[in-house]
Amino acid sequence: MLQTLYDYFWWERLWLPVNLTWADLEDRDGRVYAKASDLYVTLPLALLFLIIRYFFELYVATPLAALLNVKEKTRLRAPPNPTLEHFYLTSGKQPKQVGVELLSRQSGLSGRQVERWFRRRRNQDRPSLLKKFREASWRFTFYLIAFIAGMAVIIDKPWFFDLKKVWEGYPIQSTIPSQYWYYMIELSFYWSLLFSIASDVKRKDFKEQIIHHVATIILISFSWFANYIRAGTLIMALHDSSDYLLESAKMFNYAGWKNTCNNIFIIFAIVFIITRLVILPFWILHCTVVYPLELYPAFFGYYFFNSMMGVLQLLHIFWAYLILRMAYKFITGKLVEDERSDREETESSEGEEAAAGGGAKSRPLANGHPILNNNHRKND
Repeated sequence: MLQTLYDYFWWERLWLPVNLTWADLEDRDGRVYAKASDLYVTLPLALLFLIIRYFFELYVATPLAALLNVKEKTRLRAPPNPTLEHFYLTSGKQPKQVGVELLSRQSGLSGRQVERWFRRRRNQDRPSLLKKFREASWRFTFYLIAFIAGMAVIIDKPWFFDLKKVWEGYPIQSTIPSQYWYYMIELSFYWSLLFSIASDVKRKDFKEQIIHHVATIILISFSWFANYIRAGTLIMALHDSSDYLLESAKMFNYAGWKNTCNNIFIIFAIVFIITRLVILPFWILHCTVVYPLELYPAFFGYYFFNSMMGVLQLLHIFWAYLILRMAYKFITGKLVEDERSDREETESSEGEEAAAGGGAKSRPLANGHPILNNNHRKND
């Protein structure tokens, strides 16, 4: 049965145009073609990325944070309370009024004290500013290197300037070492992001991020073994072109460099809109949807690839909406925070901050993309 499923999955009619078989993509005459087995190396490479990231964050990002004077806000810890802790871990982090009253009777605390305990306990679980800075530093470094490497791979290719040449001779298109390593490194990195997503900084679009990572892994994998490599390299470089700007803005955001953060964010927004809402749908998607039909009838792989591209495009529209809404608030001079952020809560009782040595009103710490805040030090 497993062999039958395996044979059906790799049936040529699913992944290749009519009258072509996997035998047509066997290496011959010194020409090397992409194979599904090439992708096995991406899993150990993903683990290697996680190891490199650990040492990068420890020996590069942490000293850089100190150099940029990234300071963590002092957080008031919730005092030990077994009753409240049990409820927090098993029933929810934000009890309703009925729950507050019940917990007040069980713990012997007032309702205000119970609410304050849960605020502090929730803040304890929020990621530190240093953790967010280190994560942004790692992603910035990878995306910048990947974008430069990607451009080096594609800029001298004829299909970079003439998209019809993407399909010239398809699918009998041999690969070169630079394309191989570009694919393996990109796919390995996204595997590493998926492996670490549970421990990384969580944002309100957590589900959308998972969908994005999974769709990206599927797209890169399929485009490799179905020999959509020319289109795949264009798509990967296009995505990397704005990601490093976002991560650099986050780094300056955490360091409190407000003007630098704001300026980079505006550049990021412009590049994101142009690449994801103009070039991708009207050039790249047009290339993958229209041009192949001039050579072959549509087949399952054609529909599958473009469906995954459609999923990514919907996510781009969703994120572009958030970006434009934030940009509008910034331009109009209103207070701007990340639309995806999970803001740190402040104490509400009179004099509590002063008594604890805080002195000043707590500032919000946002958990998400670096967004512009004209009145406070910016935190992601």
